[in-house]
Amino acid sequence: MEHRTSLSPVRPTVPNAGDGPAHGAFLADAADPHVPLRERLLGNGIPPADVTGRPRPDLASGPSDTLHEEVSEQLWSRGLAAIQLDEPLPNDRFTALGAFLGTAMPERDPAVAPYVEEEVILNLRSEHARTDDVALQPFAGNYLSLHTESSGAPVERQPRYIVLMCLAPGDASQGARTVLVPMREVARRLAPETLAVLSRTRYRDRPGVPTIARQVGDRWVFSLRDFLADELQWSYEGPEEDATAVGDALRELLAAMYAPEHAQGLQWRRGLLVVIDNTYFFHGRTSGSATPEARLRHLKRLRVV
Repeated sequence: MEHRTSLSPVRPTVPNAGDGPAHGAFLADAADPHVPLRERLLGNGIPPADVTGRPRPDLASGPSDTLHEEVSEQLWSRGLAAIQLDEPLPNDRFTALGAFLGTAMPERDPAVAPYVEEEVILNLRSEHARTDDVALQPFAGNYLSLHTESSGAPVERQPRYIVLMCLAPGDASQGARTVLVPMREVARRLAPETLAVLSRTRYRDRPGVPTIARQVGDRWVFSLRDFLADELQWSYEGPEEDATAVGDALRELLAAMYAPEHAQGLQWRRGLLVVIDNTYFFHGRTSGSATPEARLRHLKRLRVV
């Protein structure tokens, strides 16, 4: 995928006293540290450590309560559940898992309507070649940059869980892999001053959106997607003189997100069921190969609030 870059990041503009928060925009530069890290991680240059599902073939046809208990146990211990079933769940049991976790979000975007079942199940099929059309990228061979789901929405409209189930892995050796990066490891790589700046910075003109970093109990939670070649417009709610540090803080955060040491990759197999806590992990996807077999990749997704 081709990425546009700027010669230099857009500098913040700081309003006069009383006019509201400082604001500005960030645009990635080719010289930014995270850019080559991203290309290596998501472009299949550095295979991330494997995440394997706990083998539980009995749960596909056994009592739903037993499956739900297994998912709860894994989510509670690490913010991630990965279970290898012998066969994918039928739609009624898949949506029942969503109902157990919370409320499944309807998929109302007209661009994805052909891929939606029962209003809440999105069929992720790799049917398209690489494309610059953002709406089609989840169904194409592009990599998907690291992000948290619905990062530009208020917390109550962000899904807490992303539920994924593999019906067909496509090209087992070269197919796209889902990449997970623990937020706790990202936070550990950031200077305290950087976290302080990010905890006062949020997307601009998005009412109710949380700050890019926020503390929940004793851990840091992030709401951000890597905007790639697009501009990230931000506002800063802190001392005006500190607003000039926002660009550097975002660079530090992106570099920490793409550091390869803590990235984990899901090698999809038929029947693999994964539940990701959106407050524990960034997630993305590597590039898929262009082979006809790779285009057979098929996952089902629920987003649960």
